[in-house]
Amino acid sequence: MAEQVHYRACHLCEAMCGIEIRHEDGRVHSIRGDDDDPLSRGHVCPKAVAIQDLQEDPDRLRNPVKRTPGGWQEISWQQALDEAAAGIRRVQKAHGRHAVGFYLGNPTAHNHGALLFLPMLLATLRTKNSFSATSVDQLPHQLAALQMFGNQALFPIPDLERTAYWLVLGGNPMASNGSIMTAPDMRNRIKEIRARGGKVVVVDPRRSETAKVASEHHFIRPGGDAYLLLALLHVLYREGRATGGRLRGHIDGLDELRDMVAPWTPARAAPFTGMAVEEIEQIAADILAAPSAAFYGRVGLTTSPNSTVAGWLLYALNVVAGHFDEPGGVMFPHPAADAAAMLQAFGFEGSFDRYRSRVRGLPEFFGELPAVTMAEEMLTPGEGQIRAMVTHAGNPVLSCPDGGNLDVAFGGLDFMVSIDLYINETTRHANIILPPVGPLERGQFDPVFHGVAIRNTIRYAPAMIKPKPGALRDWEILTELGTRLMSTNPATTVAAKALRRLLLQLGDEGLIDLMLRTGPYGAPGQAIRRIDRLVAAVPGAGRIWRRARRVLLENAGVASTAAVPYFSGDTAAARGLTLKEVTSSPHGIDLGPLRPSMPGRLGTPGKRIRLVPVLYREALCDLPTEAPTEQLLMIGRRHVRSNNSWMHNSHRLVKGKPRCTVMLHPRDAQRAGVNDGELVAVSGPAGSIELPAEITDDLMPGVISVPHGWGHHRDGVRLRVAGRHAGVSINDIIGAEYCEPRTGMAIVNGVPVALARVNVASPEQMELVPA
Repeated sequence: MAEQVHYRACHLCEAMCGIEIRHEDGRVHSIRGDDDDPLSRGHVCPKAVAIQDLQEDPDRLRNPVKRTPGGWQEISWQQALDEAAAGIRRVQKAHGRHAVGFYLGNPTAHNHGALLFLPMLLATLRTKNSFSATSVDQLPHQLAALQMFGNQALFPIPDLERTAYWLVLGGNPMASNGSIMTAPDMRNRIKEIRARGGKVVVVDPRRSETAKVASEHHFIRPGGDAYLLLALLHVLYREGRATGGRLRGHIDGLDELRDMVAPWTPARAAPFTGMAVEEIEQIAADILAAPSAAFYGRVGLTTSPNSTVAGWLLYALNVVAGHFDEPGGVMFPHPAADAAAMLQAFGFEGSFDRYRSRVRGLPEFFGELPAVTMAEEMLTPGEGQIRAMVTHAGNPVLSCPDGGNLDVAFGGLDFMVSIDLYINETTRHANIILPPVGPLERGQFDPVFHGVAIRNTIRYAPAMIKPKPGALRDWEILTELGTRLMSTNPATTVAAKALRRLLLQLGDEGLIDLMLRTGPYGAPGQAIRRIDRLVAAVPGAGRIWRRARRVLLENAGVASTAAVPYFSGDTAAARGLTLKEVTSSPHGIDLGPLRPSMPGRLGTPGKRIRLVPVLYREALCDLPTEAPTEQLLMIGRRHVRSNNSWMHNSHRLVKGKPRCTVMLHPRDAQRAGVNDGELVAVSGPAGSIELPAEITDDLMPGVISVPHGWGHHRDGVRLRVAGRHAGVSINDIIGAEYCEPRTGMAIVNGVPVALARVNVASPEQMELVPA
């Protein structure tokens, strides 16, 4: 067979970079950037070429396996699915439905089939004990979107193509290519902002890769973002510029927020930030002078102390400064497959604090409990204790706080099922592992990341490699497992059964097609009539569909006034965008820049921005008002070659200089008597880890940095490349008690630690930096 060319988007981070894969009979010859992709413009990072490593990885499971006293044993799909369902039902029958927990890993967001079919399995399990990476990552953003805009998936995204001033708090898009801001080719995007006379300002405890190409960088104490935002808002009100601009008439709470920020002058905020008053005043002056401005924050902001308040204040600053829903400011994207609109249609806009965790009483968010409660819910005896777990594409032993206790907890379960490609630090405890096909054996579509992109584009790629007979994609595994659980569970609801039948009729591509047809570039009327016919043939589905139908028709009216034809002058626009049209454009379709959509896009009553929800009024009262004492604080970091722990099994991504090091400022190294490259012990609330020192003035004094996702030294892990580059896990020293009290959001940045040399004569000789 002659060499073929396959186009798709890379799924290894949020950037969705278009890639060109040259292959022969399924064997990859090369992977490079797709020059014709309208979003990534030919850019590609080192992760993309590692797709070949993942597809061809000899450590990747190809068949289901069962853990036995003699080791892992390959079994048939029939046996694996039957035993998995039987084990789950056995635990639920003996201990109640909440005795089974569920954990959803970060890679699921990059897998459209899993995302679209997970609701069926969750509806079948009916457990309150669901968890995900959300509460160790972006929960403050989602919660603020829900509270202020009425939908957890409505994220304001910086319009980088037109902004004159971009403020970045605790984000490193040079390493991430954007996060909750899909923006590949970040180096050139920053250059373009600066070339047109704009300014990029990074505020971060580390002089990150982004800071080094920005216009300027300011160090800030971890957890100080909330105080900086309060001070910036104070200055805007002081100067009479906190008006909300064009949207003033659609904003509730402008005067109330003015009163709340009034005490927080730059002088009062400065000690909490570690910044000089003059620095804060200058940032505020630059904001006031900018013709357009966008304010963006990410993991450093959302996983540090005070993240609940900081996430809210970040969006509030965008609103009151008058740059919300304006070109060059922050705007809501119009994705062709509009996940936010679909969530609204089916009543899933989001929820908060409907119930609380059993042991510590932390609140639910969107049907999930905070990840910091997971270990204690498995380890604490009593009614409601988690005795079985189902995991999908997750490795919480490495990715969540309290990794040591999580390791013990998973090892003590009565039963565990993992849907995963690997036997990793978490799945090694499973009784049954159900491996989906490799990444090039399934179609590729991004229902999440098109919704947070800095430009409206769309693309879909069918599978490059036909799966081997009997192999299952994620959505098929979820469907088969859910079907068995339904058939053995007399309590299965009519709605759950109807949802299963409807999803099976459509399949993953059918669901994508309906999302496109009901989106802002589709023909919603035609799509809704088609669903009417499908629903009529599925008993029980009407109850699910009635509300969704009404909301979709309402959204279609909004979209029709805001949307533009995706092909100007093309008759295809009249019949609406379909999966067939998207598939026939292998490089993707450019749907244009971000555009205003307010107030129609809001999901709040009366289509109004709620600037000061009650939750944040109360949370602001929790904010410490006494200046912090000197402590050594630990933050994480991300490398462009590393996103999730399973990427460490690619030689292309881990080769080169070791990256699992502790970065520290020369002052702190001198105080601890540590030289560059020496082994250092870092002690935190939950334990101690040892790793080499990397001394650099890129760190703020009093702050050290340890990367996440490492720690592949545990017995029974079958990741050979990762095992040779094991590193240590930052989460082994972060206790589960470190979380935001009102939300349960994990605090993994700004954790107090102690630092000591390793290999000293006795503990008394260790020169510790006080924690």
